[in-house]
Amino acid sequence: MKKVIIQIPCYNEEKTLPITLRELPRSLPGIDKVEWLIINDGSTDNTVEVARRHGVDHIVNFPRNRGLAKAFSAGLDACLKAGADIIVNTDADNQYRACDIPSLIRPIQLGQCEMVMGARPIDEMKQFSITKKILQKLGSWVVRVVSGTDIPDAPSGFRAISRYAALRLNVFDNYTYTLETIIQAGKNGIPIMSIPVGVNGDLRPSRLVKNVPQYVLRSILTIFRIFLTYDPLRFFLITGAFPLSIGIILCIRWLVLQIMGAPTSHVPSLVMASVALFVGFQMWIFGLVANLTAANRRLLEDIQVRVRDAESDHGEAKESTDRTPRTVSSQKTIPLKKSVGRRNSSS
Repeated sequence: MKKVIIQIPCYNEEKTLPITLRELPRSLPGIDKVEWLIINDGSTDNTVEVARRHGVDHIVNFPRNRGLAKAFSAGLDACLKAGADIIVNTDADNQYRACDIPSLIRPIQLGQCEMVMGARPIDEMKQFSITKKILQKLGSWVVRVVSGTDIPDAPSGFRAISRYAALRLNVFDNYTYTLETIIQAGKNGIPIMSIPVGVNGDLRPSRLVKNVPQYVLRSILTIFRIFLTYDPLRFFLITGAFPLSIGIILCIRWLVLQIMGAPTSHVPSLVMASVALFVGFQMWIFGLVANLTAANRRLLEDIQVRVRDAESDHGEAKESTDRTPRTVSSQKTIPLKKSVGRRNSSS
């Protein structure tokens, strides 16, 4: 039996959640069962009560606000434990059109890929300023280069994820999951593609992008860190090549001057060349060590996939603590792993 679970991270969404839920499908072509799941990210309003009234099947509760990235990860974990074959992630502010969900999951059903991203019509979105449109395109281009994928709208939260991909995704960032999961998919060889989707009008301002310069800076740091995590050898080879090149140039200059009989020994140039060569070789050594560490990380990820898969089928409910998301379900309880994160606002 094929099951799709539509998950929605929520933080104080009592006003917008009913609109979003009214648009969600309860049946999809080629799917036997469609369920809804919300991740209540420490809401202080009536988000949970609204979700119950509108027939949400599963509710994951964080006792305090953990941020969008942690909410997304907890949702994936809960969906896997609830037996999802395909997970659709959308926003609680009804930004994305629910009528595009059949098209979003179709490539996974056909076996064409394991992740599908919904690409918004950025140029046509009146709610985006010119600056934001340029930054969106620039950021997506950087993600394409780093990840080796061809995703035109990297920050889009509207996406479908197969069980295979969900078992292999890890979100380390405490801010957002959008860029990190695409880079992971590209680096881990998870087939990913994009389809065009429509958007609805704004119901509220974005909570994730409150300050554009801050958002850009945090996105850059996220891309840098994930690139360093998944391709350390390439990173250190590139960074080490710069001081090595300077050292080699200074050495050649010193040799040429000595052959030409320069009146001075040019010892400072030789010292600078030695320092530059030393720094460059050290960077390359760091790259080799980091590459060996990355190999161990891949082995640990393989073990993690096996554990997640086993827990999804045979997991038992664990006792909730203040640092563990609690799950309430009208049908059954979904056991969740411990999830820890810093305080941050969800979208």
